[in-house]
Amino acid sequence: MTSKIIVYSKDYCPYCVRAKNLLTAKKLEFTEIDITNDETLRDECFAKSNGRKTVPQIFIGNTHIGGFDDLNAANSSGKLQEILAMEGGA
Repeated sequence: MTSKIIVYSKDYCPYCVRAKNLLTAKKLEFTEIDITNDETLRDECFAKSNGRKTVPQIFIGNTHIGGFDDLNAANSSGKLQEILAMEGGA
């Protein structure tokens, strides 16, 4: 069973690419939501992330991870594995 991972991203975003590469390298499935040209999705992303207006914004289940730097730090510290376990994944 895999966690429901959602990555809100935009075209030409190097941090979005890095986040997706990290998740892929860990063999974690995720859904990418491209908000580049969609104001409704953009508003949804910003509302879910408590007003953070940068991308990527990453969610695992009900847990807001944040952006790439947050994801990378969580991965390095072992916190990512804890979140995945808490949310019913890996």
